[in-house]
Amino acid sequence: MGDISILGPVGSSCIELPFFSSRVSAGFPSPAQDHMEQTLSLDELLDIDAPHTYLVRAEGDSMTGAGILDGDVLVVSRALTGRHGDVVIAAINGETFVKRLTIRGDQVVLCSESPRYPPRYVLEGDDLMIWGVVTDSIRRHRSHG
Repeated sequence: MGDISILGPVGSSCIELPFFSSRVSAGFPSPAQDHMEQTLSLDELLDIDAPHTYLVRAEGDSMTGAGILDGDVLVVSRALTGRHGDVVIAAINGETFVKRLTIRGDQVVLCSESPRYPPRYVLEGDDLMIWGVVTDSIRRHRSHG
């Protein structure tokens, strides 16, 4: 199946997490507790529109230039229509990809974000389906275990 693994639809959540208004320094830490102003749900942060949102896991390194790394979880909206420049989940003749959608006149091209991978031109007779637009990515920074 191409370079994604479908994880499934996203259900709405009523869990709210503390949200700190101050930015976190990547240098010297500051006491953030003094700046907690509100709570924020992940639904709101990631603009989850259940049931039109689903998750996929990226596989491979063809989209590193877009900040999508192997193993990242991608938040995908089926409610959005793919436009030129969007990162989309697409299927060509049944093979799925995460690629940047490029439209040049009548020509549709699915482009990687790595020079190691050539663009995939959608040819006459190809069955192209856009399964959704990638709106966000989630990256784990601590391994399980």
